[in-house]
Amino acid sequence: MSGSGLYFRQLLSGQDFAVGDRVATQMVNFAYLIGDEESREAVVVDPAYAPDDLLDVLEADRMRLTGVLATHHHPDHVGGTMMGFDLAGLTGLLGRTPVPVHVQKAEAEWVTKVTGLSVADLTLHENDDVVQVGDIPIRLLHTPGHTPGSQCFLVDGRLVAGDTLFLQGCGRTDFPGGDVEAMYRSIQRLGSLAGNPVVYPGHRYSEEPHSPLLDVRRANVVFRPRSAEEFVLAFG
Repeated sequence: MSGSGLYFRQLLSGQDFAVGDRVATQMVNFAYLIGDEESREAVVVDPAYAPDDLLDVLEADRMRLTGVLATHHHPDHVGGTMMGFDLAGLTGLLGRTPVPVHVQKAEAEWVTKVTGLSVADLTLHENDDVVQVGDIPIRLLHTPGHTPGSQCFLVDGRLVAGDTLFLQGCGRTDFPGGDVEAMYRSIQRLGSLAGNPVVYPGHRYSEEPHSPLLDVRRANVVFRPRSAEEFVLAFG
């Protein structure tokens, strides 16, 4: 929660939702609820594993779901088949509460293949588009590298970074659609954001669940390479 009128919750899979799900517990995904405390409108970021649990949290907080923000298409973020497991996600959520699903245009084909949704089910965006939730603007940053259409969300001094940037390390680039040079450029873009936003990653791969960007830049090895060539050598 926030005194600015922002509703914001960071929820850990296996602990705060999808409790007892061994895949969710192992993968330590974060889902996020972002909304306007005045209008009671909210969106959910990356509703995998147990979308009903996330909707129940919103209902308990007297919030109304008006949309989904997807950072990227991997099943541990939007649902689908992974490691031989069928993970719940967007399809189940839309079956209960039909709302727009906001994705970057470059990710649309990937999302449809993984989830079984059609392009008509998606709301496609360009870099720097804004999704308005009540009076809360959420800026969509296209950050390719982990996947072609990965995106991060900037809202009220918070950067929801998906699998582009963790507090330690960054998303892998060796999956289909990955691009190590694009990842370098995306990380540099995030690292140059003004105002020292607090970084909220897509997984809990570090002791702290979130950290100011300046601290992440000092501690995270992905900011050490001084060029794309150095980055490729280190992380490619």
